[in-house]
Amino acid sequence: MKVEIWSDVMCPFCYIGKRKFEAALEQFPDKDKVQLIWKSFQLAPELVTQPDKSLHQFLSEHKGISLEQAKGMNDHVSQLAKQVGLVYNFDASIVANSFNAHRFTHFAKQYGKQNEAEESLFRSYFTDGKNIDDYPTLIQLGSEIGLDPVALKAALENGSYADEVRIDIYEAQQVGVRGVPFFVFNRKYAVSGAQETPVFLETLQNSYAEWQEQE
Repeated sequence: MKVEIWSDVMCPFCYIGKRKFEAALEQFPDKDKVQLIWKSFQLAPELVTQPDKSLHQFLSEHKGISLEQAKGMNDHVSQLAKQVGLVYNFDASIVANSFNAHRFTHFAKQYGKQNEAEESLFRSYFTDGKNIDDYPTLIQLGSEIGLDPVALKAALENGSYADEVRIDIYEAQQVGVRGVPFFVFNRKYAVSGAQETPVFLETLQNSYAEWQEQE
């Protein structure tokens, strides 16, 4: 059974949604039958990576709100993250375009390491204050999850997997994805946003029951 997750590395609710979905998966008796596929999405495709700009400042400009309002929004999201065991360190987060990070996840997918790649990117962006648009950073993250750093460096430098990212984004438009995270179960059921764990569990159960009938 396939579960596709459209997500962006710079989306705080995507990391929270990942945790809530994982909690549902842990309670699901047939979790070994579930194939997770991460799909690329960009909330800010035109964004230019700016290591010297704070995330509060970026949010303030992006949303047209005051710096204090932006900090307030980020503080609120940090509290939500804390509820699922995540530590968000927005003061350290580096404003970065996520396109290369998505290419990195597609590279990892070829080696069955996509979920690990997503986790390391989220942690790097929201907790560790790393630049997820920086090739040396991505190569280091790849090495940490067991990917070949030489092959990854070559893939990043020669522009590999750019088409795969664009196809995912195009596909999102076709499926009707308006925002992320967006979870699609066997191309039939959809859960939009970082819903509570019971919502994911119920959708897993319903989708799996139908999938079994069709097999």
